[in-house]
Amino acid sequence: MSMRTQHFGAVPQDQGYTRFSIWAPDAQDVHLQFRQGETLPMERRQEWFELTTPAADGIAYRFIIDNELPVPDPAANAQRIDVNNWSLVVDHSSYQWNCTNWRGRPWHETVIYELHVGLMGGFTGVIKHLPLLMELGVTAIELMPLNEFPGSRNWGYDGALLFAPDASYGTPDELKQLIDCAHELGIMVFVDVVYNHFGPDGNYLSRYARHFFREDVHTPWGAAIDFRRNEVREFFIENALMWLLDYRVDGLRFDAVHAIQETDFLVTLAAQIRAAVPADRHVHLMLENENNCATLLQQGFTAQWNDDGHNVLHHLLTGEQEGYYADFAEQATEKLARFLSEGFIFQGETTRHGKPRGEPSRHLSPTSFILFLQNHDQIGNRAFGERLPQLAPKEALEAATVLLLLSPMVPLLFMGEEWGAEQPFLYFTDHKPELAEAVRDGRRNEFSSFSLFGQEEAREKIPDPNAIETFNQSRLDFSECLQPQHRERLSLYRELLALRTKEIIPRLSGASAIGATILDDKAVSARWLLNDGRELRIDINLGEKDLVMDSPWSTHRILYSHRVSTAHYRQNILPAYSALASLEHPHSDEEGLNKANPASESTEGEI
Repeated sequence: MSMRTQHFGAVPQDQGYTRFSIWAPDAQDVHLQFRQGETLPMERRQEWFELTTPAADGIAYRFIIDNELPVPDPAANAQRIDVNNWSLVVDHSSYQWNCTNWRGRPWHETVIYELHVGLMGGFTGVIKHLPLLMELGVTAIELMPLNEFPGSRNWGYDGALLFAPDASYGTPDELKQLIDCAHELGIMVFVDVVYNHFGPDGNYLSRYARHFFREDVHTPWGAAIDFRRNEVREFFIENALMWLLDYRVDGLRFDAVHAIQETDFLVTLAAQIRAAVPADRHVHLMLENENNCATLLQQGFTAQWNDDGHNVLHHLLTGEQEGYYADFAEQATEKLARFLSEGFIFQGETTRHGKPRGEPSRHLSPTSFILFLQNHDQIGNRAFGERLPQLAPKEALEAATVLLLLSPMVPLLFMGEEWGAEQPFLYFTDHKPELAEAVRDGRRNEFSSFSLFGQEEAREKIPDPNAIETFNQSRLDFSECLQPQHRERLSLYRELLALRTKEIIPRLSGASAIGATILDDKAVSARWLLNDGRELRIDINLGEKDLVMDSPWSTHRILYSHRVSTAHYRQNILPAYSALASLEHPHSDEEGLNKANPASESTEGEI
């Protein structure tokens, strides 16, 4: 049993007792009710109500506020059936771990695979796919939010009870089994947590703890959470420690922290996590942060999702320039070079909204940035959930994939990306009728500013989030990867990740960016200094014309090339829609280069 301090929720004690506790400053009285019928008054201790009483692992309970409102425990570790149902006592110490010696993996070894547990058949369904992910070269799975949500399906970001894995995914022990199995295969497990808002159904905090929120600051999801309150901070810190200590996950991804006004809370959160986790464990804390706060990456946080990098690559691959892509359409090649050499593109510059965004980031390691071509947001926030293979030329997308998987930034794949899955990933929910209608209409109105959806009849074609068909359309058919048209893409990912494991990862710790040179429109050459003193170079041309290179490859060993033939190599030509990754030869002599470079042994075709 964990020795850390836990104030919220139901905490098992010795000899079959459990301590129940709820912060309810606006309640006059609170009763603890068990499903079998017993109702007990709780003791008031200033703004808290507490009671220690016999209660076994698995017993169902709830709180009665002011003799009128039954509510689930806001810190319930599990729910019976759904978010508005009974909460369950969970004794985390009862699970017998198999992989007891696991201490995680260093960050520079990370290759992330983001997945939605519900679409993969729950926790037991994910377990079945772990060997395939290990074979692919994945070293970490990132589970989209697990917290209890209304209904039986949700894309993850409408959670109301943050401590409880959703019952439709499986039990807490089944989640632990998933984590145990992953660790036995050498795969880390990260969990995406949402600390910027609660979902629209199943949260009752405003009734008995209205100061959990602040009415003077609003987010896209409603009143902001008030992180000025110590009790509020403690609630989220306890949640983070639950995932890391009780479930033994290897890291957390913090969703949209730009919606959290109190940046100092984030610093405190990271510090308390670092203090509570044993020093011999590798634990990684990742941010999604539109504000590009580079300082947070030197204050306990490991890395940030690099939306800037994704956005400029997406524009270059697809030509799209509406919405937030508008900030990346002008001087896109310059911005491509900047993200490759400095991390963030916006480092204080003004956005299309006239506001400065970001902080200088050039001093940070390239592993401080998580790079992706696709993720849940960038697909799920599209009206029809299209994936990149439906939007970009095949050859250009494959060139960008070379950059994704061989650059020193930490790569993230989205489920199905590795074989070019064609199923959409749509925004899906399972709300009650009245809320479902409001969500459907709100979702469709979000796209009214886009040229394609200016007319109401066009918006009505956008899938209804609450329809079961929307969820079913998003399910992946994993047998699809065996089809001939998908084998080539899968082979590409396997080959590139094998190269990353062999050639890049051993040299990655302590790597730094040298710079990036613009070759032509949509074409750059980027270079990084690795820890053995060698230079990694990636030349990428996303344009439609061949380029003659000024800087020859003669001092480098070719690691991988896409659409660059031996003839191109000898003539120093970088063709359209191509990419070439090379590593500086230790001797820089022609004889050594010819022995190591397959380009010198072939006269035609691709290397």
